[in-house]
Amino acid sequence: MADSDGRRTQSGEATSQLVTSAHVGENAELFAQIVGLHLTDGAKVADVTFGRGTFWKRIEPGRFDLWASDLVLEVDQRDAQVRYADGVDCRNLPYEDGSFDALVLDPPYMEGFYRRARDHLAGSGTHAAFRRAYSHGGATSAEEGPRWHDAVTDVYLRAGAEAWRVLRPGGVLIVKCQDEVSANKQRLTHVEIITGYEDTGFYCKDLFVLVRKNAPGVSRLVRQVHARKNHSYFLVFERPRGRARLPRSVRRAHGFDADGP
Repeated sequence: MADSDGRRTQSGEATSQLVTSAHVGENAELFAQIVGLHLTDGAKVADVTFGRGTFWKRIEPGRFDLWASDLVLEVDQRDAQVRYADGVDCRNLPYEDGSFDALVLDPPYMEGFYRRARDHLAGSGTHAAFRRAYSHGGATSAEEGPRWHDAVTDVYLRAGAEAWRVLRPGGVLIVKCQDEVSANKQRLTHVEIITGYEDTGFYCKDLFVLVRKNAPGVSRLVRQVHARKNHSYFLVFERPRGRARLPRSVRRAHGFDADGP
């Protein structure tokens, strides 16, 4: 049996050394397993939210053709084999269509970056740059666009559309996200992203759950009404080869039925 890349997946030797879907540990540990499973050596990869390069700490230098960009890069020691670019918004990439084999996306995924009052905004360090870029460094209003958790989803969807543009057919998109409770309402961010990306045309090829080692805490809790999140997700999408269908929203707007273009 072969997978979507034509590689054999069965009829080989028996083994228990498998990559599993749930992992207790750090981002870099699980990320190394994910790229080992889904990327081929030498692949041209754009990490468009590179930050300090935390995801890549367990990846051998030079294994991939890595293009690292972010609103603000905070790399202490730069690798001569990596192409770095500061001041790049993941929703507006300076790359040509279909120019990458893979893309990595990890924007801020908590609604505290999008608040109605300036002094309520979350974020420091690299995330302060996201706060300034995505919420204009101030309060977000309905007139400026989505806010609260809807603003989080909006960033992911816009960045996903750019990923679709710069990925070649068969290209892989690796996304980090976490669910949250916003305004006392459960928001399953990973479901929203999967639904939105599949509407764009992506195929959700894999899902990984990362459980934190330390116990989460919160101050001034009066009464707990939702389970405290101690896990996040890595989602792996593939841009299908061949002719992609129009997004569902476009098909609906033009009156196509479920089996239309």
